[in-house]
Amino acid sequence: MDRVDRAILDHLAKDSSLANVDLADRVSLSPSACLRRVRALEKAGTIRGYRADIDPAALGKGFEVEVMVELTHKDRATVETIEARIADMDEVVQCRRLFGVPDYLMRVAVADVEAYEAFYMAKLAELPGIGRVTSQFTMKLVKG
Repeated sequence: MDRVDRAILDHLAKDSSLANVDLADRVSLSPSACLRRVRALEKAGTIRGYRADIDPAALGKGFEVEVMVELTHKDRATVETIEARIADMDEVVQCRRLFGVPDYLMRVAVADVEAYEAFYMAKLAELPGIGRVTSQFTMKLVKG
């Protein structure tokens, strides 16, 4: 990957809807050469896809919570059950199993604090082997 490929990736990361002609102009390539490079980056898996940046509030998911979960039971059956159930929870935008404490770090997106409480009581607290749950709410998004 050279500086031109990196420039292509930088421009597409900022605006994935750029027309090839505009992208080519910004990286000082002909449109055909630019398109060949973009296709090569896609084929290599460097560019994994293109997405629309949608306002979460428009979908009723404008309230985000970082949730740290510690387990009381860490056997394979419990972990597999928890992970399967979390995968089915629409409110969970992202979930990472971590080394150390906490066991899981989740990002949950709901409409408001009342919706989070309902999610917490009906779904999260009902997971097997859940010990401590710590929820943190964002005061201000400094950089997104």
